[in-house]
Amino acid sequence: MSVTATAHFGAGGDSPYDFALRNGGGTLRLVEAAAGGERRVEIARFLAAADAADESVIERITGPVLDIGCGPGRILHAAIHSGLLSLGVDVSSTAVEHASERGLPALQLSVFDALPQEGAWETLLLIDGNIGIGGSPTVLMKRCAEIISPEGSVVVEVDPDPDLDRGYMATVVDDDGRSSSPFPWYDIGAEALRSRLSGTALQVVETWSVSGRAFVRLRRAG
Repeated sequence: MSVTATAHFGAGGDSPYDFALRNGGGTLRLVEAAAGGERRVEIARFLAAADAADESVIERITGPVLDIGCGPGRILHAAIHSGLLSLGVDVSSTAVEHASERGLPALQLSVFDALPQEGAWETLLLIDGNIGIGGSPTVLMKRCAEIISPEGSVVVEVDPDPDLDRGYMATVVDDDGRSSSPFPWYDIGAEALRSRLSGTALQVVETWSVSGRAFVRLRRAG
């Protein structure tokens, strides 16, 4: 089932995410619609070169690599630069255009669409909060298990709070008041994610943190 046309991060309304990408940065706020909580998202980091935390991911992975929610291609570029055969997918046409203009291989697709070479990817990446895609970590992990090879792995950036476990409807808002349409999102830490893997065929095999960012690696159970 495809969800490409459904609401997703920063889309709809005034499309503040696309606006920020086109204008080279800016600060967005990911706002929890019901409770009013929010966290800041610095778009300049998405457009910058990979940092030490990103490189800690790259040094642990093997190709071929599928970068889910690749955005403008920061991690995709780092993976390719390290010699890994890699492809990015993202539902944002602006993000894919940005990556393509840099010469990076990226397709406008959702993780829930039919993807190239399903079952053959050695590594799937869900970085920069992309575990939130679709609003259900369990559903997303089940889908990832369908995409990786039998010996493949999924690397997920999780919340630094290992017990955080919160799904919500969100909007993205910029400092000039542009707002997206509401979309489902999820914030989750390493231990909470571990507790939500029943029925996904995946298990956590490694956790690590660098520069205040936290990551987990998952492989097939058994």
